[in-house]
Amino acid sequence: MHHSTLPADAPPVREPLHAPVAHLVRGGLVEGVHYGSVVVLGPDGEPQFRLGDPEAAFHPRSAVKPLQAAAMVRAGLPLDGELLSLAAASHSGEERHLMGTRRILAAAGLTERHLRNVPDLPFGADVRDTWVREGRAPSRLAQNCSGKHAAMLHTCVLNGWPLDDYLDPAHPLQQVIAETVEELTGQRIAQVTVDGCGAPLFSVSLHGLARAAARIATAAPGTPEARVADAMRQHPEMASGAGRDVAALMRAVPGLLAKDGFEGVQVAALPDGRAVAVKIADGADRARVPVAAAALVRAGVDPDALAAFAGQPLLGGGRPVGAIRPVPALSPPAAARV
Repeated sequence: MHHSTLPADAPPVREPLHAPVAHLVRGGLVEGVHYGSVVVLGPDGEPQFRLGDPEAAFHPRSAVKPLQAAAMVRAGLPLDGELLSLAAASHSGEERHLMGTRRILAAAGLTERHLRNVPDLPFGADVRDTWVREGRAPSRLAQNCSGKHAAMLHTCVLNGWPLDDYLDPAHPLQQVIAETVEELTGQRIAQVTVDGCGAPLFSVSLHGLARAAARIATAAPGTPEARVADAMRQHPEMASGAGRDVAALMRAVPGLLAKDGFEGVQVAALPDGRAVAVKIADGADRARVPVAAAALVRAGVDPDALAAFAGQPLLGGGRPVGAIRPVPALSPPAAARV
């Protein structure tokens, strides 16, 4: 679904005014504090809860991939199902991810040598350990963004756009992606830099990212946005990997669209437009998941469905002696839980 309203001004570039979002509690004592920002949107798209500084410009990292995938589908990318999910993936480097990336490239008459993402080891810990034991070198195919890069190349071939500089922010592909990011977030891009994989990274606000996720999750059937949402929800392990928390989250909450990003970013949206976005200031994954789960409970998701995402216990002598706990401000009133 396209949105006719012009994007608002870019979010302010400033040092974010993050607030405490999670406590590390060991033996009843707060041992550490994770700072960050959280926003929860209601079905009407309006913020129901804010913590920290969700209006400041930030780097959404890989949480922006559903927006990039939607832009490519708008530009003619014919993928659906598991391959479209892979186009929006931060994958673990499992064999299905490597084969899927090869399939996307082959459909465009291309091979791995056309990829311009950085060579890397697989992102998934078990897959990476096996890869190292087998003496395999880092590769562009194994890097967690290879599905997205293959889809970018496929989109370029379909449109007759040059391949060698497809990562240049001035390239027609990246211009289409930037326009889609601005439309879906409802705001101008604040800054453009380079993501870890080499692709342009567009800075928006946490609030804007949540709004974009909600627009993708609620898009009319058959639209590019709905195709991306359906692909990710139906094939969550292709968008991540076996045992990954983001895939487990989508399977635990019916209809949930969720995407993680490096440096402690998480976005999630429900089919009715409720959405949450989280940024952990220090980039800690151990806080990302429990804070995102608490934000979803704050949005009205059944807490029982999210019990498995409360975070790993803190150990002492091999036994649990503490936990990572979202700050009390994230707890919703009892009446808000449905």
